[in-house]
Amino acid sequence: MTDSENTTDTAEQDQNEVLVVASKLKNYIRSKSGMNTSAAVMGALSNKVRQLCDQAIETAKQEGRKTVMDRDFM
Repeated sequence: MTDSENTTDTAEQDQNEVLVVASKLKNYIRSKSGMNTSAAVMGALSNKVRQLCDQAIETAKQEGRKTVMDRDFM
């Protein structure tokens, strides 16, 4: 496997990885609403988190920083 193939595999894994703790999210939704949570929610929410992180990364880069900060999510 070449380095470029390895990088592509890692990028694909990152895009499919769940970024939220399912049990915590399910407990939150149940305690707030009494509702159940579909397993598909984890992937959808992870995609939203990735989008927010990508935007925050760009903001930090534009400000010449190498650290993403809470203010980058505003």
